[in-house]
Amino acid sequence: MTERDDLRYRAVLARDYRFDGKFFVGVKTTGVYCRPICPARPKRENIEFFPTALSAERAGYRPCLRCRPESAPLSPAWVGTSAVVQRALRHIAAQPGAAAGEDEFAGLFGLSARHLRRLFEQELGKTPKQICDAIRLDFARKLIVETRVPITEIAFTAGFRSLRRFNDAVQVRFRRPPTEIRKRRRESASSPGIVLGLSYRPPLDWEALLDFYRGHRIEGVESASGTAYERTFLLDGVAGLARVTHAPDKPELRLRVVANDHRCLFPLVQTVRRMFDLDSDPVLVANALSLCPVLSRLYKRRPGLRIARGWNAFEVAVCAILGQLVSTTHARRLCRALVQHYGERGVHPLTGETCRHFPDAARLAHARLTELGVTRAKREAIRVFAERVASGELSLSPAQDPAEFKARLRQIPGIGSWTAEYIALRALGDVDAFPMDDLILKRAVALHPEMNLEATRPWRGYAAVHLWRQYAGPLSGKGRTAASARAPRRGKQTLLAKAAERKR
Repeated sequence: MTERDDLRYRAVLARDYRFDGKFFVGVKTTGVYCRPICPARPKRENIEFFPTALSAERAGYRPCLRCRPESAPLSPAWVGTSAVVQRALRHIAAQPGAAAGEDEFAGLFGLSARHLRRLFEQELGKTPKQICDAIRLDFARKLIVETRVPITEIAFTAGFRSLRRFNDAVQVRFRRPPTEIRKRRRESASSPGIVLGLSYRPPLDWEALLDFYRGHRIEGVESASGTAYERTFLLDGVAGLARVTHAPDKPELRLRVVANDHRCLFPLVQTVRRMFDLDSDPVLVANALSLCPVLSRLYKRRPGLRIARGWNAFEVAVCAILGQLVSTTHARRLCRALVQHYGERGVHPLTGETCRHFPDAARLAHARLTELGVTRAKREAIRVFAERVASGELSLSPAQDPAEFKARLRQIPGIGSWTAEYIALRALGDVDAFPMDDLILKRAVALHPEMNLEATRPWRGYAAVHLWRQYAGPLSGKGRTAASARAPRRGKQTLLAKAAERKR
């Protein structure tokens, strides 16, 4: 074995969660492949390593039933090497059914279906359609193991048109029928809905994520307590309630869903993974920030900071426009008024009370917004933005080129550089976005002229999160000098309280 394989084997022996999903272990004696965190301890001479689950399956291994490789965080190797493959995979991750029509899917990237298939086979060993099928089966297996949703319903939820085709596909992929995969488990009658586990690579600063969502909550739609994030939702016509908590015993978030139609489960899981940045690789981020001494020190203080990305791109973008040049508290009032006046009525799935959902692009494209009490320029910016999203002129897909997206945003009157960068960071998940015109970031950069942000590319978004977290309080007060900002602050609660009231 190589030196790299030695490191991998030590990670396997230690069951190091930091390596979860970054490689997979094929066990020659059993014919299965596992995550590095699997409780199994194969002998060194009996294993080989693979960068992705797809490459392990291509070599003839089947997924382990014990550690369930489909539950691992997204592998960095899975994103491919070429820009086109990376964009296509991000689109598949967000909308797995998009690759079903290969010609139309390839057209999104200016390629023929044949050429895109060739690129995928060269880099990943499978076509876009085969990857979509694998994602569907992975999610189906997750539902089989973790829930009591009937097998027939799981088949249709996963996109299969018949139970027979679903059973055949599961048999081929996992070497056993769905009924044998399902574990017998008791479900608490006092807890409605179903619960799914969402794994991540530690560390993760759960308190910081909750603090962000608490400070930027859309009142009447979502809430964040000291231990949980909760909101009502409307996905693909399905209404429900989602509650996210942190598992006490392992690096995993617990998603509880209360809904009458399980078609919402797959997009909901993708939404929650994205909004809490669960597929981030802390090691890659740490390596990038270590090249800048200032950011390296900040990372060591809060190694688990993630980029909170909001529920969906349109919602985040509209709230960002409303929040321009006002405090977080005022922005919350504006968002609450927007939902009250223009949000679609719904029924809370637990209490039965009337609730409202965030208005969609089609509704805001024709809204006057005079009830909000904002400037005409801000109303017009929201209306034009919503109109272009509703017509398809402006895409909010995470698969697009971030630079082109920001350029199109800046063409809308009332949307400047700060808003475009902020939306790219929080809505599209552009990890290299850095709102340089942000007041706090501008002061932090001035405070540390030696800070080389270019050295941290393409992870400047994480640099922004660390600077916001550190300096939102000290550098937001009027009249404070750079020297006083350098001095340590003793009252941590005071700092956090101020940070929650300022625009970050």
